[in-house]
Amino acid sequence: MCEVSAYLIAYQIKDQEPRLIMESVDRVTPGSGGLSLVNIFGEQKFVKARIHSLELVEHKILLEEIA
Repeated sequence: MCEVSAYLIAYQIKDQEPRLIMESVDRVTPGSGGLSLVNIFGEQKFVKARIHSLELVEHKILLEEIA
């Protein structure tokens, strides 16, 4: 399987580790003001963020919070 876990980086909180916001993400779609995430179970979440980086071997997507 090729799904990833999505983590949110909150830059306004210094030295905070990225926070897991969704596991088994299958689809990431850009939208007005953020990203829509959908996992393999059909759960959906909209986050005010942009893609910071992808770590494909680690199955991670790091999202950067938008103010």
